[in-house]
Order: sequence, then structure tokens, then C-alpha cells
Amino acid sequence: MTLIIRHMTQDDIPFVQEIAKISWHTTYEGIIPRAIQDKFLQNAYSIDRLMQRLQGSPFFVAELNGTLVGFAHFSNTKEEQAELFAIYLMPDLQNQGIGTALLQHGIHVLEDAETLTVCVEKDNLTGIHFYNAKGFKILDEFEHTFDDHVLKTVRMVLELREE
Repeated sequence: MTLIIRHMTQDDIPFVQEIAKISWHTTYEGIIPRAIQDKFLQNAYSIDRLMQRLQGSPFFVAELNGTLVGFAHFSNTKEEQAELFAIYLMPDLQNQGIGTALLQHGIHVLEDAETLTVCVEKDNLTGIHFYNAKGFKILDEFEHTFDDHVLKTVRMVLELREE
């Protein structure tokens, strides 16, 4: 198994779009209605939006044996704080260390950050378990409206630097 974590390129966009669609449909089944998922994916993962992300912030892909299987998108560091906006894998490849490799690569690149936050839907138990296992702690919980659908979200934080 050859796993490579690298910066996303423009040529990766169709694969990122497909990974986002498949992983969203699997992850949010029963949490977010499919029509709302599809509307979000069409907007958030459009070619234009992905090009903006590619040019404006750290965006990495995971390539397993020459095939793109996952991605992670981080914020730029602001005041020693960074945010993980997204980390998604093909569902059948979870629990094989690929998500961990993406997360660790992002943390390494964000060398000036002292904390990394991530927001996870409270009902996304797989995501919450993943972040707990990596040392993230719950900071707070909140509700927000996502295209007329109320979601309960957990904000988690990882301390990156020893005090």
C-alpha cells in the first residue's frame, strides 16, 4: 500500500467532487436530507469554489496506490488558531490510517498554529469518535440552520503546542 499526501491540484477537482459526494451521502444519511446535501455539494464543491480553496488555503489529497481516496481542507493560521474545514475519505477506506495521515500532514504544515478546531455534526458519531481518538476535546455545542434544516453541531479543539 503506497499512500501519498500532497497538495491538491486543479486536475484533482473532479475526484475531490466525487469523494465529497460519496462521503457526504454516507456520512449524513439520516442526519441531513439528501436534497439539502446535494444542494450544498453543488455549491460548496463547484469548480470555482474548489479553485478558490486551492489557491487560498491548505488543501491536501490522499492518493492510495495512484488513486485519490480522500482530502482535507484547512484554514490558514490566524492568531495561532487554525480550523479544519473538511476531511473526507471514501467510506470503504476508513479506519486504515488515511484520515490520520491527512490530519497529521495538515498539522505539520500549520506549524505556527497553537490550536486546531473542527465542527462536527453531533449525530456524526464516526467523526466525533475519530476526533476524540486524535485528542480533540469538546469546546461547545450549538444549533444552526442549514438550508432550513436544524443541525446540532459540536465544536472540538486540539491543542497543538505544549504550554
